[in-house]
Amino acid sequence: MKAAYGAVDALLRDACGTLFSAAVARIEYRGEPAFECAYGVTRLDTAGRPVYVDTRFDLASLTKLFVATLALQSVTRGELELDEELERGITPRMLLAHDSGMDSGADYRALLDRNVEEFALTAPLVAKPGERVIYSDLGFIALGVLLEERAGKSLGAMVRSFGSSSLAFQPRAGERTMIPATEDDGWRGRVQGIVHDEKSYLMGGVAGHAGLFGTAADVAHLTELYLGPLDGRERRDLPLELVHEATREQAWDPVLRRGLGWALKTNDANSCGPLFSQESFGHTGFVGTCIWADPRRDLQGVLLTNSVYFGRNDTRDLRAAFYTAAVRAVEG
Repeated sequence: MKAAYGAVDALLRDACGTLFSAAVARIEYRGEPAFECAYGVTRLDTAGRPVYVDTRFDLASLTKLFVATLALQSVTRGELELDEELERGITPRMLLAHDSGMDSGADYRALLDRNVEEFALTAPLVAKPGERVIYSDLGFIALGVLLEERAGKSLGAMVRSFGSSSLAFQPRAGERTMIPATEDDGWRGRVQGIVHDEKSYLMGGVAGHAGLFGTAADVAHLTELYLGPLDGRERRDLPLELVHEATREQAWDPVLRRGLGWALKTNDANSCGPLFSQESFGHTGFVGTCIWADPRRDLQGVLLTNSVYFGRNDTRDLRAAFYTAAVRAVEG
């Protein structure tokens, strides 16, 4: 480990065992890995296994970034148009920017005897399309359905196009003990190796809003599809025009502005902390996962944890401290 990243390492070692049982951090600078380290165990009992840098985590809402990228690739192929009108005046751009007017979600107990996809597609809107940002799982469930219809493939099959053997929905039974456990939710017991998100679970673990399992390297690879072109590294995955569209403001919000799939830094209270530039883009996941990238510095940081192992506590301070330490490391 490079000495410059000692503060990052110390921060995560101090948090391990109290804010999470397992974590992997990966920092890339100018398109190259600069720091990667694993911490802790998959669970704090006799079934716990050591965590390695290639350990797969429940990515939670980071799934949305992969699905958003699939949507932009669909646009590139001509299968989808960002501004075509779908049902109820909603467009794919609105689904990606979370201003479709669709509700954020629903209590899983109200969905136990429902088809979740049908519910997402038919639930009443809570705002006019384009009126305001409402971060919406239902919108990304609908987007997943739309992509499957247009491509004639399942989301699981489409995700294989990212070329990673570690990125997938529905881990096999033999793989689950190596995946960090999440919450003891009182419904399923201690959740491990199956998706934490209840709506995705009711959908069989495959959904547009949550359900992917993957490594820190998987998340960093996806982020490089956007960060690389913005900083002059040639990529052929998405047209540069769409990369710019995805990472600039599409819908304004006082707490967190929205690009296409990506969240955009809005103020210093965001989880990327005060030192990441205003051009930064990222996303968080409920179980304790996050990614932020700063094009001005050509820097990205992935932090995968299972913080809900200890309950549904806000770990924004930990995330902000991680990204602040990353900036200080690369700037000496």
